[in-house]
Amino acid sequence: YAQNTGLIMTIELLNIDCMEYMRTLPDKYFDLAIVDPPYGIGENGDRNASRGKLAVAQNYKAFAGGDRDPPPIEYFIELQRVSNNQIVWGANHFIDRIAKPSSCWVVWDKVTGESDFADSELAYTSFKTAVRNFRFQWSGMLQGDMKNKEQRIHPTQKPVKLYEWLLTNYAKPGQRVLDTHLGSGSSAIAAHYYGVDFVGCELDKDYFDAAKKRFEQQTAQLAMFGA
Repeated sequence: YAQNTGLIMTIELLNIDCMEYMRTLPDKYFDLAIVDPPYGIGENGDRNASRGKLAVAQNYKAFAGGDRDPPPIEYFIELQRVSNNQIVWGANHFIDRIAKPSSCWVVWDKVTGESDFADSELAYTSFKTAVRNFRFQWSGMLQGDMKNKEQRIHPTQKPVKLYEWLLTNYAKPGQRVLDTHLGSGSSAIAAHYYGVDFVGCELDKDYFDAAKKRFEQQTAQLAMFGA
């Protein structure tokens, strides 16, 4: 699936193994990779309803490959080969697989309240700036922007606002951005409005279809109201 916005910008969503896709690319093809791979902690969504105390959580279909293991070292080698910079969510769980150390991490404070989910999530970055914090509630039915509440379609879904913040701080309009684990499609929606060329890979066919549908609905709906 590809969408050309008419601004010489393309959003491309691929139902493909990201390793297969990256092997087709020349070195440093992307300016930035923003990725949210499996953490290897078993959070694939099929036991969500047994978690949390504030509201009944939704159970999700376990995604392809599950969350048994983080990506192999070869994945990070390819990711660093095809992109100039990287932002990797969950890297605190598998930092030994990323060869290049960094003092620049992103901290997402989810304002979870009373829950056994993590209070924050961490992302490794290859940039040379200081540690940065982003505070946005993402706790069951409670979200940081309740007027524009997002539908949850994926067990590890992150808010569009988070990706908007990442693009604003670490990318420039017109650059090329890669997401190897598209998931819910939040990154693609943010990329559409920020103005970058974007490619998102998703292995699971069901979640790919759901992300594609969500992307089309969100971009069409917001474009209609902005017209």
